[in-house]
Amino acid sequence: MQVRGLLLLLALILVAAAAEAGKNKKEKAKKDGSKCEDWRWGPCVPNSKDCGLGYREGTCKDESKKLKCKIPCNWKKKFGADCKYKFESWGGCSAQTGLKTRSGILKKALYNAQCEEIVYVTKPCSSKIKSKSKGQ
Repeated sequence: MQVRGLLLLLALILVAAAAEAGKNKKEKAKKDGSKCEDWRWGPCVPNSKDCGLGYREGTCKDESKKLKCKIPCNWKKKFGADCKYKFESWGGCSAQTGLKTRSGILKKALYNAQCEEIVYVTKPCSSKIKSKSKGQ
């Protein structure tokens, strides 16, 4: 019985410590020295080539800042790295074009990015025929 009580007390202490640590992180993020709330952020500009580590510049009234950012090297250049979409499944293969298509609906626009609400992507149809007869 005493072991259960001790374990319960230990669990409560750990939960309280985790909550306090999360609160400190939020406060640290807010203490950037700026009271401005209407920041306008530019696109992420990679340090070299078209992907990888880089920076984005932000302005608010007469203040300006630079933030570190990263553009994944497999991002959809057509949409921009700051536009996040929820995509449907791929459609059927078009015999005329040899392509299949799917659409994506805007899920999130980061850093006030200008994003299209709906985008369409295509890719070549696979020449391989998939077999569904596994395990027989």
